[in-house]
Amino acid sequence: MEAVSNLQKVLEEGKFAVTAEIGPPKHANAEVIKKHAAVLKGHVEAANLTDNQTAIVRMSSIAAGAICVQSGIEPVIQMVCRDRNRIAMQSDLLGAYALGCRNLLCLSGDHQKFGNHPTSKNVFDIDSIQLLHMMKTMSVEKKFQCGDEIKSDFNMFIGAAANPFGDPFEFRVARLKKKVDAGAQFIQTQCIFDVERFKKWMDGVVAEGLHKRVHILAGLTPMKSDKGFKYIKKYVAGMSVPDELIKRMEQAEDKKEEGIKICVDAINEVKKIKGVHGVHIMAIWWESIVPRIIQETGLKERPDYI
Repeated sequence: MEAVSNLQKVLEEGKFAVTAEIGPPKHANAEVIKKHAAVLKGHVEAANLTDNQTAIVRMSSIAAGAICVQSGIEPVIQMVCRDRNRIAMQSDLLGAYALGCRNLLCLSGDHQKFGNHPTSKNVFDIDSIQLLHMMKTMSVEKKFQCGDEIKSDFNMFIGAAANPFGDPFEFRVARLKKKVDAGAQFIQTQCIFDVERFKKWMDGVVAEGLHKRVHILAGLTPMKSDKGFKYIKKYVAGMSVPDELIKRMEQAEDKKEEGIKICVDAINEVKKIKGVHGVHIMAIWWESIVPRIIQETGLKERPDYI
């Protein structure tokens, strides 16, 4: 299949890719997106635009992605299954493509009870694996899910998320395989703090040969305090935070600096792991630190997106 996105082209050429993340604002001011895009431009292959993250109303990921296109940085549109049925999904994706968006990350979405409209109704007409399959049908077969033909160019680079740390751990690789079988071409993982456990997951991925079928980008997040680590360890299900990281942050005089060093160290470790094709740096509301992290990990700056 012809590579139509910069991210796809880089990965299919066997280069180590770098993506980042932009959280759309809780208002309609496009300057926020433009500001973050300017910070990341030239440093990453593409930037994710979250879709009403944590079930809180924010600017549309597709609209924010279109602003990124105008700002010269390639977007990865995120779409969750919580808020749309398959008709709305396919319609929005046609619109996203028309606006220049070429990458899509398929997600289930946080339950609305965690957001600012807890009594709203969710949709979940299809799940994330079915969304992947629907996207594969649209991009490869050029057909809508109902079988009707798409009478125009439509070819998105299709991605999914993976959690290497959830329980039961032995099912994590099998879950990934289902997403690859459904059509995922690239994977962005959840935040990696426990590098050793991530290595074990990657051992399973390689043993199944999945690293040859999908491009895996390891997710990393710079933390600003030990409180953040403690919160994730205690309250965020399916995450693994080693006690030594918490202790290291507690003992640091400058916790933000230590958080950056921890992230840099983790990236330097995951770069060596067989089957890892890139990193996804999730520094939402701290986008300004991404260029420094890239520089300190020895990852070269990326050419401007055209």
